[in-house]
Amino acid sequence: MAIQGFTRRLHRLTILPAVLLVFVTSSACGEEYSSDVSETEKKPYSLGGYAEFRPVYIGLDRTAAFYRLRFHDQGSPSRTTELNFKLQPEAGYEYGIAQLYARGNFDFDRDYMGWAGEANLYEGYLSVKPSNSLDVLVGQKTLKWGKGYAWNPVAFLDRPKNPEDPEIPREGYAVLTADYTASLAGPLRTVSFSPVLLPVVGDLNKDFGAGRHLNAAGKLYCLLFDTDLDVMVLSRGSGPAGYGMDFSRNVVPELEIHGEASVVADYTKARIGRSGNGSQDTIDASSYLLGARYQAKTDAVLIVEYYRNGKGYRPAEMEEFVAFADIAYSENLANGNTVPLQRASRAGANTYGAVNPMLDYLYLRVSQPEPFNVLYLTPSLTCVANLDDGSFSVAPELQYTRATNLELRLKSMFLSGAASTEFGEKAGNFRLELRARYSF
Repeated sequence: MAIQGFTRRLHRLTILPAVLLVFVTSSACGEEYSSDVSETEKKPYSLGGYAEFRPVYIGLDRTAAFYRLRFHDQGSPSRTTELNFKLQPEAGYEYGIAQLYARGNFDFDRDYMGWAGEANLYEGYLSVKPSNSLDVLVGQKTLKWGKGYAWNPVAFLDRPKNPEDPEIPREGYAVLTADYTASLAGPLRTVSFSPVLLPVVGDLNKDFGAGRHLNAAGKLYCLLFDTDLDVMVLSRGSGPAGYGMDFSRNVVPELEIHGEASVVADYTKARIGRSGNGSQDTIDASSYLLGARYQAKTDAVLIVEYYRNGKGYRPAEMEEFVAFADIAYSENLANGNTVPLQRASRAGANTYGAVNPMLDYLYLRVSQPEPFNVLYLTPSLTCVANLDDGSFSVAPELQYTRATNLELRLKSMFLSGAASTEFGEKAGNFRLELRARYSF
């Protein structure tokens, strides 16, 4: 049955997952049962993943700039709902020194614009390990550079995290990479080097940057005096060059500290004023993060991070954009002119409306498994604060895992901020969602 508007954006999956699944299935079906085989013997294949249903209720702020940009032609609703369905299967197969792995992601959702479907290959690669020291990989991979929990300013080759839910898997890029590791004696115990080639040509990695380029990057890892250290470099190509480093260390068994610092050279920062005139600045964007993770004897976990976003906007720059959005909205109401409103919408989607677009942020998360001996229940509280304008979000949640392989999470989020602040100008001012995830 066809559903109108089913495909807002449908990415064509590569042939690797299909080949992998056929290969795994035929291998599994071709094996005859034998009572002599130990049940504990490691199987060469693996199949897993999860299916998820997530309904969402969102209360809207009809005075906010991003509400007007998003809902100006929707009859000024005061609330909206979403139905989100997700399937994320993964499969792997090992044969000798080689490993095949694939993770797909299928989304089917309904929001105020109707039904939409999307399919992506998150990861799909071939890994060959000819020795304990060397591992070579080709295919689509999420590299996960950086030590931060909510943000990773050194993750030059990864898509950005969403601090509201930073552990959600993300789509990787097609790369050719390797890891060479050496174990040493003395204070420097381990050294590892990971060169990366990331091509941008045609549809391959087209959202990484512009033009036809073979982007080169590398990461050097050291375990020095029980401290994890990384140094990263990205050459100039489809985007500006980047340089970064990070560290992580357990000060005591209960307390871990970490940090990251990066510089993106010749970064182009686009701005738009209240008159609608655009401008660009070329800067060396310096970003850094400092954080800590503490686990108490009660298993309560506290994570705190400070993030400085060198690409971000100052409060005055955000105020200029909000003023332009308000003027564009008023002009649309007065004479039906949609050109300024469309321009403000594009700027909002790409820059000012991005996740955490300003300079200084504080992240705080605390969770306590099984409080007061209530089994399978984990309450937590997450706060993201914009230190520049005083706006913030607070998200309490409850997670329940009584049934095997089934996770239930009830989460709410409340946004607070004055006019022309980041969280004060978002389209919604609160949301409530239930997530039911079954792992297989």
